[in-house]
Amino acid sequence: MRSHDNAAPDSRRGVGGGLTISLARVHDHLDEQVPEDQWRVLVDRLWPRGIRKDRLELSDWDKDVAPSTALRKEFHSDHLSFEEFRVRYTAELDASGAGEQLLDRARSEDVDEVLLLIAAKDAEHNHGIVLREHLLGR
Repeated sequence: MRSHDNAAPDSRRGVGGGLTISLARVHDHLDEQVPEDQWRVLVDRLWPRGIRKDRLELSDWDKDVAPSTALRKEFHSDHLSFEEFRVRYTAELDASGAGEQLLDRARSEDVDEVLLLIAAKDAEHNHGIVLREHLLGR
């Protein structure tokens, strides 16, 4: 299994049941087949710009687990610090239960790894980091 440590600090940690949660940029996985032991899910609300759908093999595309449109726009317009974004996005995840639903689907797939794919350019300040932390806390 390939390591995704360049995506974010601590990008490969496990949750209950031996399931590993990894985080990577979409652009690093174009034209790859999904390994049998991996559940590869796009966790952006919008399809990544400039990428044809046939170039990205996915197990799932979970728009519901992404930040709300309003929160995403506010964060990208620099009206929120990353810490404030983290607090508000975590509250959205808690309220919606979308993170738990994603984990439930992944566990039902009989895989060892969940690879969260994001299109963000900033490897240190993005929703994927917050989502992975949220899922690891479950």
